[in-house]
Amino acid sequence: MAEITGLVLPFFGLILLGYIAARITKQPQEAMGWLNTFIIYVSLPALFFKLLSRTPIEQLARWDYVLTSMVVTYMVFALVFAAAVLIRHAAIGEATVQGLAGAYGNIGYMGPGIAILAFGEPAAVPVALIFCFENIMHFTIAPMMMALSGGDKRGAGALAADVVRKIAFHPFILATAVGVAAAWVEFTPPLPVGRLIDYLAQAAAPCALFAMGVTLALRPLKRVPGELGFIVPMKLIAHPVMMYLGLSLIGDFEPVWVYTAVLLASLPTATNVFVIAQQYSTWVERASATVLVTTVASVATVSTLLWAITSGTLPPDLFPG
Repeated sequence: MAEITGLVLPFFGLILLGYIAARITKQPQEAMGWLNTFIIYVSLPALFFKLLSRTPIEQLARWDYVLTSMVVTYMVFALVFAAAVLIRHAAIGEATVQGLAGAYGNIGYMGPGIAILAFGEPAAVPVALIFCFENIMHFTIAPMMMALSGGDKRGAGALAADVVRKIAFHPFILATAVGVAAAWVEFTPPLPVGRLIDYLAQAAAPCALFAMGVTLALRPLKRVPGELGFIVPMKLIAHPVMMYLGLSLIGDFEPVWVYTAVLLASLPTATNVFVIAQQYSTWVERASATVLVTTVASVATVSTLLWAITSGTLPPDLFPG
């Protein structure tokens, strides 16, 4: 248990510190602007580049792993979307945000730090692959479904161009592409540049988690939506279980890769879901509540998962052979 506490406390402790600091200082939400800019455009891209550029190129071409992860995550989205329509009689736009809340985990802010601390630097490659391709999927699904709902009035050409732009110019995806290219040509940056990248990469997880705590404090929980009755268990329990079963069925993956995918699937709803809800003025307050509730509940579920992994209770392959 002490080992699990050592893994979990730094992460959820940083979120808690950010939350407390925001409640005490009462800074306006606009004050987060430059910190978010540093995290999204500088420190996390530096982390992705640093780790990927040092990875043998053959490890970056596991399409069976990428496709399994994407199929499982899309199944979670589809199940939550169906539940929202059939149980809550939600419109397409609201059901889309709920589907994203159940499938879109905080793999950008929380994923790299917690996976690397738990499993070491070998976790960097699966983190980067899952992040890039799942974000491509989410960036595509959201505008497409909102267009079907009538919430996005742009033409097909403008919609497609916006999706391509978001994918091609996302700083994490750009950093991943540059990191893969550096691994391909076996490029090593000059020592001063390498040290700068190291400093920036080391700041990524602490800044991202602190910022997440501040964000949660600035969006207080006003009421608990009824939809959380199926969204929370789907995000925190069903998603990692389905990921584990899917990877075990396909098989032949390194244990670190399996555990990393399952850990990322277990993470709480991404704050980007709230951003998407705001963008389309759909399910906004309840999206904010979902981020907060899943983050608080994930303290228990992620801790339990890490205990199961580190204690050997959860084998890396359910169907070996």
